[in-house]
Amino acid sequence: MNIDSIKGQIKPLDKVSVEQARSRWISVAKPLFSLGKLEAAVVQMAGIKRTPDYTLNKKGLVIMCADNGVVAEGVTQTGQGVTAVVAENFTKDAASVCLMSQVAGVDVLPVDIGMTVDVSALSRSGQKVAYGTRNFAQEPAMSIAEAEKAVQIGIEMVAELKKAGYEILATGEMGIGNTTTGSAVASVLLNKEAELMTGKGAGLDQAGLRRKIAVIEKAIRKHQPDPDNVLDVLAKVGGLDIAGLTGVFLGGAVHGVPVIIDGFISSVAALCAARISDHAKGYMIPSHQSREPGGRILLDAMGFTPFLTCEMFLGEGSGAVALLPLLDMALKVYREMGTFEENRIDQYQILQ
Repeated sequence: MNIDSIKGQIKPLDKVSVEQARSRWISVAKPLFSLGKLEAAVVQMAGIKRTPDYTLNKKGLVIMCADNGVVAEGVTQTGQGVTAVVAENFTKDAASVCLMSQVAGVDVLPVDIGMTVDVSALSRSGQKVAYGTRNFAQEPAMSIAEAEKAVQIGIEMVAELKKAGYEILATGEMGIGNTTTGSAVASVLLNKEAELMTGKGAGLDQAGLRRKIAVIEKAIRKHQPDPDNVLDVLAKVGGLDIAGLTGVFLGGAVHGVPVIIDGFISSVAALCAARISDHAKGYMIPSHQSREPGGRILLDAMGFTPFLTCEMFLGEGSGAVALLPLLDMALKVYREMGTFEENRIDQYQILQ
């Protein structure tokens, strides 16, 4: 994978489609801009799709599943075996986000990009980069080649899903220990103290949190990841799920598919993609602000504000899926509501 070639394929949003979508909203017979950020999202997606006339009928949730060797340092409450159990539940519609996705009309698309074991209903040799990463407290989490492969898998998956008719994608992840890897990557890329970017994850106590922060600080000192080289950061202190999602965000930008950011881990991947190509941010839609302490910092760094503030920290793509019904509602108004002219109402004027 050549990062420069990927960057060259990512273009700014289509300005003509953006202006046409804005004009359509102004003509709709309701108070101007009264759906707020939902109107802006509809306009943004017109620019992404390069047309003001589009649908979101087929929706997918890509969940990258991977294990992290740093779990050996006692940075989590549970062991790595939980990753495979939850991942298998994705294939049985038995996980939290599966039930939410049924309501939102979203297909759940889990990927074993790096679990320590195979799950027969999920694992595919072409998608699995490694059987978990190494313990980054002792050695780099993965090689540059493995990080590149994970990113490429994400990019290629978007291409395949677009060909299959998917019109919007949400992002999710499953991997015990990934708030540790996420905090490490975010600390390096944002040049922030690990303490600011690190939370309790799925239930650590204060002693566990201090241990987690110390492990991250040690790894960053030991490996000296280059903040100007995203692949170097991912390889040294990242995870395969984060790298795969980085590819999904880049793939959305390359192939003109809007991609919804979920919570903390997904936001870290979005930041990675944005550091590779600033234009990639235009193809991303934030969903919610994670309760993890780094959640707000990450969104602020990318210039995003959340649509939802529910204090969620479940992961799996739950926040991203929760946003989709709101986007459906906004798009229905945009596409189907009558205009001022059709209703014989004097059109609102934009006043300064």
